[in-house]
Amino acid sequence: MQIGIIGTGTVGQTLGSKLAALGHDVVLGSRGKGNAAATDWAERNGPRGRAGTFAEAAEFGELVINATGGTVALAAVELAGPEHLAGKILLDVSNPLVFSPTGEMTLDPVNDDSVGEQLQRALPGTRVVKGLNTVNVAVMVDPDRIPGEHQLFVAGEDADAKAQVTALLGEFGWPAERVLDLGGIDAARGMEMLMPFWMRLMRHYGHADFNYSIRTAN
Repeated sequence: MQIGIIGTGTVGQTLGSKLAALGHDVVLGSRGKGNAAATDWAERNGPRGRAGTFAEAAEFGELVINATGGTVALAAVELAGPEHLAGKILLDVSNPLVFSPTGEMTLDPVNDDSVGEQLQRALPGTRVVKGLNTVNVAVMVDPDRIPGEHQLFVAGEDADAKAQVTALLGEFGWPAERVLDLGGIDAARGMEMLMPFWMRLMRHYGHADFNYSIRTAN
């Protein structure tokens, strides 16, 4: 598959490297040409990986991943070009983290909105799927870092898009039965609001190799 990634940070690079290793062709997109992080990544992941702009990544990808920070996601997809995302799946892995000068974390948006919903409203012709935002990036691409059965969540309006994302997650090592479909894109609110709790858990354990394990009576 041809996959475009919007964002050159640790999340974008880690996902891109995993996808390239799996045999997908990946364009890692940055705001402008000549981005040092993207260029270095492309050199390490060629020939499957190459660097480009947000717009080039979006145009290239059959499926596109938003790996920017949640507070800048709307600006990033605007630079990517809604016309390049029309009809495609946009997997949004972002969280809208806002840190105060003293290090306190809040979310924006929160409670009655989410980045996933904002992206879907901004891109009505795109099939937005929220996913992968509830685990550390190392766990995203290597679930066996954590023993036992633990889950991911997806949300979105298009059932086929969620099925395609679930299949891609299967390539990462997440069995389909461990990817829980929470329904429409408004479920992204709860998924994003897990982040303050996740941060508390990280401080408690002293590392990020943990995840949620859901148990049910039925």
